[in-house]
Amino acid sequence: MLRSEALVNTSNAARYMGQLCKHFGHKIPTTLTEAEGSITFAMGRCDLAAEEQFLTLRAEAADIEALARVEEVVASHLDRFAFRDKPAVKWVRIVETGRA
Repeated sequence: MLRSEALVNTSNAARYMGQLCKHFGHKIPTTLTEAEGSITFAMGRCDLAAEEQFLTLRAEAADIEALARVEEVVASHLDRFAFRDKPAVKWVRIVETGRA
């Protein structure tokens, strides 16, 4: 699995996490608690964590194209929901090293 992460600076992290999970939850599997959520797309998954000043997004998918699609879909919807805040979503790819 390929992974990426974005740390979004916002004082509305829990609200945006809830909006994302509820929006996608009408069509695909999601989970939502007070502090965490997850969205399972056909092409991959995004886990979310809300803190006081940050929303953490963690995407994963089987290949680079699918990962890019998860990143784009989540970021574009967050941009739409947070249009007043205009949060910057910068994905960082996580490189895992295999250890024997």
